[in-house]
Amino acid sequence: MYFPVDGGNRAVGQRNKMDFSIHAAAAFMQLLKTQRDASGLSIYNEKLELHLPAKVANSHLQLMTQKLDELIDSKPTIAKSTNTVKALHEIAEKIPRRSLVILFSDFFDGSKGTEELFLALQHLRHNHHEIIIFNVTDKQFEYDLAFENRPHTFVDMETGEEVKLQSNQVKEYYVEQMQKFKEKIKMKCLQYKVDFVEADINKGFRPILQNYLVKRSKMSR
Repeated sequence: MYFPVDGGNRAVGQRNKMDFSIHAAAAFMQLLKTQRDASGLSIYNEKLELHLPAKVANSHLQLMTQKLDELIDSKPTIAKSTNTVKALHEIAEKIPRRSLVILFSDFFDGSKGTEELFLALQHLRHNHHEIIIFNVTDKQFEYDLAFENRPHTFVDMETGEEVKLQSNQVKEYYVEQMQKFKEKIKMKCLQYKVDFVEADINKGFRPILQNYLVKRSKMSR
């Protein structure tokens, strides 16, 4: 989620996926507060690092904001794995039934595979939670592989594994496989009645807020 990192493809002032997700989450918290709705916060990597149950108090909002600020100040770590599946199962058991779960993830993690991810989503739906998934990506690089056609060293931020190649050598195959990966997740989300929203960090926050407001409108009918 720290891609693009400083010194790589990240331009001055550009948000990485973590920055983008944090600011979007903070906006939702403030919006929920103005609607007098409770909100909570869960942060995970290879395990659930933080879980703050939903509350409406101003002090609770301040605490959540503080935790998000700490994430912004943290440094990106190469070779730190993430396990979305395990975290979602834990969260499903911790939050009250019929909650609205908003998930920010790129799904590039150490989970065993998409089938396990779908079981975790099914767990949330079984507990009658409404779910919005924001698939946070830097589309031009992570899905379109829009790198200059010269030698690059690509580093897996989950494992630290490196591979050296020219992007055009694998671009066609890579783009095809990434599209299949995304379409599989989208189809399963449709099957489980989970809202799947593509959140390209280069397109701003408008699509994020619009999809949330549409979801809330449907839930209030």
